[in-house]
Amino acid sequence: MTERFALTGARIFDGADWHDRAALVVGDDVVEGVMAADSPSDVRRVALDGGMLVPGFIDLQVNGGGGVLLNQEPTIDGIRTICETFAQFGTTALLPTLITDIPDVTGRAVRAGIEAARLAVPGFLGLHLEGPHLSLARKGAHDPRLIRPMEDADLQRLIEARAGLPNLLTTVAAETVRPDQIAALAKAGIVVSIGHSDAGYAATRAAAEAGASMVTHLFNAQSQLGNREPGVVGAALDIGTLWAGLIADGIHVDATTIGIALRAKRGPAKIFLVTDAMSLTGSPEQSFTLNDRLIHRANGALRLADGTLAGADLTMIDAIAYLHRTIGLPLEEVLRMAALYPAQAMGIAARHGQLKRGAIASMVHVSDDLEVRATWIGGRKVFTA
Repeated sequence: MTERFALTGARIFDGADWHDRAALVVGDDVVEGVMAADSPSDVRRVALDGGMLVPGFIDLQVNGGGGVLLNQEPTIDGIRTICETFAQFGTTALLPTLITDIPDVTGRAVRAGIEAARLAVPGFLGLHLEGPHLSLARKGAHDPRLIRPMEDADLQRLIEARAGLPNLLTTVAAETVRPDQIAALAKAGIVVSIGHSDAGYAATRAAAEAGASMVTHLFNAQSQLGNREPGVVGAALDIGTLWAGLIADGIHVDATTIGIALRAKRGPAKIFLVTDAMSLTGSPEQSFTLNDRLIHRANGALRLADGTLAGADLTMIDAIAYLHRTIGLPLEEVLRMAALYPAQAMGIAARHGQLKRGAIASMVHVSDDLEVRATWIGGRKVFTA
């Protein structure tokens, strides 16, 4: 429990509206509300030096950061380092993401996630298990030796993992995992995302009707929108129940393509931001290994020796700046893509992704030129620039 306080001096965006000359009041680690700047009078006031106070960013795909890759350090310390690293960039809740690996590594990551939840590691939202039940044709940087179909034992392990985690997201290929398996995962409270998939529109729709509700890193490692076959991309844009993550770094998806997709997306589900960040983000290192394969950092991108993109060197605040400055989206919509929409995609928007009464008090103080000045998680300041 934190001391009751009020943040003043910055323009406040609550996830829906802007508030000028107002105060964000926090008590018992939650938002009490946005009030007039001079009320209430019985709380400690914290004056901010201009800029904007916005909902903390939520990242549903973070492979690593601060020199740590979850695949290489599937431990409570690894998770803590990843969460601490991205807090300095305004991310207040994230899903550490495990890329396709051997069962032992997956098991260790799940156990570490359960421990992180028990210890209430600041910023830890749950886990994202990306693979191994993917398409070889759309493997991307995933090790083809480790990709395999889902069996009954795999299904049961995922269901058991969900029981110990606050949230669990898994990426699967629509042609590799059957609709009945997707239905069982969704029934257990697991968010199922279609990714690394070469499936056509019909198979992707069948997966959505079975319970899949998301598409992983839209346009990347999936069948594309064609004139006679809409593919996974076409399904993601056309099916209103499918949310879609987007890596907005100017490398993974062309700016014009992003604009087309945003205009084409059918709701109520929307496109939201992810970083797909690797261990090098927040670290001075220039290379790392994934499943014994070297990945280099150069010109803002991470690539295998053959040029294949391998995650991203990206932070959420940089993605926000790119969408606002390059794509030309209104800042409030971009902020929703970084906070409210991922919360809605995970079904947790009642307490995450906005600064409304009763929400967890996780917020970011951002300068007018989009630099992170301070970050709070659950009412506690965890970063100051």
